[in-house]
Amino acid sequence: MGQAWGFGKHGGPEVQEFFERPGPVPGRGEVLIRVAVAGVNPLDHAVRSGLVPGLDGGRPFPRVLGMEAAGIVLALGKDVDGLEVGDAVFGFALTGGGTYAETTVLSAPNTARIPAGLSATVAATLPVAGTTAVDVLDQLDLPAGATVLVNGVGGGVGLAVAQLANRRGLWVIGTGSTTKREHAQALGVRFIDYTADDVVTAARELAPDGFDGIVDLVGGASLRTVFPLAREPRDVISVGDMSAPDLGGRFVKRRLDRENLERSARLALDGVLAPVITAVHSLSDAPAALATVENGHTSGKVVIKVA
Repeated sequence: MGQAWGFGKHGGPEVQEFFERPGPVPGRGEVLIRVAVAGVNPLDHAVRSGLVPGLDGGRPFPRVLGMEAAGIVLALGKDVDGLEVGDAVFGFALTGGGTYAETTVLSAPNTARIPAGLSATVAATLPVAGTTAVDVLDQLDLPAGATVLVNGVGGGVGLAVAQLANRRGLWVIGTGSTTKREHAQALGVRFIDYTADDVVTAARELAPDGFDGIVDLVGGASLRTVFPLAREPRDVISVGDMSAPDLGGRFVKRRLDRENLERSARLALDGVLAPVITAVHSLSDAPAALATVENGHTSGKVVIKVA
């Protein structure tokens, strides 16, 4: 038996609970890992709330929270290639295993070895934020010198996008709340505080000719506010709002495979992608870890150190 933090039914924070569960057994195409560090993401509370049922994996309640983790391989399921027992790995729990737990199963095609020199803590932040940043900037494919607006720059994905955009020679402007300013400006982002400024007016002052690209990490009304700032509608790519194509923009095309994980790890190892980890919690403090992300006030990445 091992401890896990999850939810007994769909709902708000009140449905969350600690529980003991038998050690999971890896199925076909899965690897069992001892979790060292789990990443915490907005997607976690969206899954708990029942907003993305396809990511639950159809497992019975109670279900374990969490989508990304780093750890050590304990066992292999059938048809697993390229990984061995004892490997230090990081990846996605895409089959509903959850990662806020002492042990869990990861989807083997969506899991990669952690390269020597990269910590498990950093690796655990890469499956969601690192690969998303790579994907959205690859999709925009802007030339050096272009201007990009990152709508919601202060979170883990937004700061990763800013770092990689800087490396590509892009001119980065970002929106966020006051608490997100410090980390964004430390990366050279021209910051617009949406709690104090009129976003459209401030953005037009910084980029009078409009933006060559917009990366939207907020969605909803905020996406619709900044959308007209793009020179071309198709150069607005949203990570969280699937209605972007209805406006003429695009939704990010995600690549969750091992190759993209390895690419993000190389960028981290080279110092190009340096996750801004602002809080490290223990598994017993998992409720607080998720709460800081769910309330939207945290900057950068939050992780849970399990082992």
